[in-house]
Amino acid sequence: MPISKDNGKNQYQFLILNKMKTNIQKNSNMMKNVFLVLLMTVFAVSAQGQENKNKNAKYTTEVNGNCEQCQKRIQKAAYSVPGVKSASWDIATHQLSLIINEEKCSLMDVKKAIAKVGHDTDSVKSTKEDYEKLHTCCQYDRL
Repeated sequence: MPISKDNGKNQYQFLILNKMKTNIQKNSNMMKNVFLVLLMTVFAVSAQGQENKNKNAKYTTEVNGNCEQCQKRIQKAAYSVPGVKSASWDIATHQLSLIINEEKCSLMDVKKAIAKVGHDTDSVKSTKEDYEKLHTCCQYDRL
């Protein structure tokens, strides 16, 4: 039976539609693969970002001060930071011994709180205004 013009056209359209369907399926599979790779990358990056933080991290840092008033002020400022479990400042050595929960705070958080009440630490200095609010016996020689 001879192929009519309409049958030839219909076959051609059928072939085109099948090819388009195949391309769509390939693109769909490729998009799924791209999505899965992106998803795995996100999980890998987020897993690396989660460090194991110590709930009982011990630190010793230098804090300037002179007397028992300073001691109370420094320790009170340290305890005001959520996550500080222990704070003890030695008047003679100017060393502050801390135990902190690193999931809740950092050593830098504690140093900033202490500087806010007028006492310099080894890495965070109090502002001139905060320092000048200290009682005269608490004002130490600043470097």
